Amino acid sequence: MVFAFDDFRLDVDRRELHSGDKLVALEPQVFDLLAYLLRNRGRVVSKSDLIDEVWGGRIVSDSALTTRLNAVRRAVGDSGAAQRVIRTVSRKGFRFVADVSEEGMAAAPAPRAMPAIPAAPALTLPDKPSIAVLPFQNMSGDPEQEYFADGMVEEIITALSHIRWLFVIARNSSFTYKGQSVDVKQVGYELGVRYVLEGSVRKGGNRVRIVAQLIEAEIAAHLWADHFDGSLEDVFDLQDKVALNVAGVIGPALLAAEERRTRGRPTNDLTAYDLYLRALATYYPITKERIFKALELLRRAIAIDPRSGPALSLAARCQMRAVREGWAEDPIAAGHEAVELARQSLQVAENDPSILANAAFVLANFGENIGTMMGLVDRALTLTPSFSHGWFLSGVLRLWASQPDLAIAHAETALRLSPRDQAGTPLTLMGEAYFFKREFDQAVARLLLSIQDHPGYPHSYRILAACYAQMGQLDEARAVIARLRAITPQIIPSAAQLRNPADRELFLSGLRAAAGEAE
Repeated sequence: MVFAFDDFRLDVDRRELHSGDKLVALEPQVFDLLAYLLRNRGRVVSKSDLIDEVWGGRIVSDSALTTRLNAVRRAVGDSGAAQRVIRTVSRKGFRFVADVSEEGMAAAPAPRAMPAIPAAPALTLPDKPSIAVLPFQNMSGDPEQEYFADGMVEEIITALSHIRWLFVIARNSSFTYKGQSVDVKQVGYELGVRYVLEGSVRKGGNRVRIVAQLIEAEIAAHLWADHFDGSLEDVFDLQDKVALNVAGVIGPALLAAEERRTRGRPTNDLTAYDLYLRALATYYPITKERIFKALELLRRAIAIDPRSGPALSLAARCQMRAVREGWAEDPIAAGHEAVELARQSLQVAENDPSILANAAFVLANFGENIGTMMGLVDRALTLTPSFSHGWFLSGVLRLWASQPDLAIAHAETALRLSPRDQAGTPLTLMGEAYFFKREFDQAVARLLLSIQDHPGYPHSYRILAACYAQMGQLDEARAVIARLRAITPQIIPSAAQLRNPADRELFLSGLRAAAGEAE
């Protein structure tokens, strides 16, 4: 589908905005926001509508929403004052008001009808999230290229199979739909899965574009869509790259969908896994209240299943965070419990990448050998190379080991694998790495963005205050400290996790200068 307005054309399938013959660069979230407003131009769209659709129901600050809307307006040559394209309706929301025409609306083939009486009993959905990857359409117009599209799907199925919490239908079953126009509800019913991934492959010259979209089968709701472009110089490397990227970006989308389903269930009908999902949804964005609420849910999960590795490792992180941010009433006891929970999680982890990475993060924070802990995270990433949060935690450990360049590279990988996930903490990591590289302007830019996404996360303020102080901007540093005091009484924390004494001194001396000698 292509929407045309003024001098602009928005191609939904290709995820491209053109102004005349020029391609307008848009961030994924900004594109989704514009597309949603266009699709719903016949009505006023509320803030909650936008948050549910574009941010998946996550908590979003007014400033973050305003920033994205302003980016949309700039992209289409509008402004908050002119409101020629997007109008703000006071206390109600927003509406797309420019004249729009639709292009390229070819009739879609009729889907298979759902039988009134099923020929066989419906399959029971697995206890964990389940997905089928349908054969991708070959859009190249060349039947000889069918092998490439099929190979792409096989690579994606293999990559998804490495996600241990995900139930993936084998290729032999999903490929029975090849060449058919299917209803995703029918596919979900026949294969017994909650989610379906479908897409297309288009080759032209030496370039290829792969488009994929994730759908919740039962209600035919689109959860995520994106495209990937590459060169055919090395076909197999490209297939690997796209497969890892698809696995990386749909992992968080699936978890977010599962969390939303869990929140809608009665609270008296919760399993340990449901409690864990609720805690995971509560953990971010990091605040004192959310950390302790998540810990409460995890304690209930562990009481039901004492060998729940994911719950044990996330509870360890909650306790560690409470200690680091000065929120624990008894920091010594909380620290001991964090270490014990992390060790218990490793005893049941087997090869679960999430547990390995979380436990390594907690144990490294409390003084375990940093090389050994980095080895644990490396093992997690070997098991699941598309594990975006694992790349983030790997970056944190590299930072503590005084390897800031690797920390930045791993944070960038985490953001690339999960571009629509909350970016606050990876941005903090990148800002802190630039701080230790003494590239203070680069650090400030990322830390300010991080605080916009996660305004309740104390560590961002500490690094930013230290950075301003090292730059000689003490007024700005003290203003940041004033904001930090509203979040936590612990202004100057332990920096023992930083293994390099020079890094510790740079951080603590800057923070002391920002806080004043009395600190």
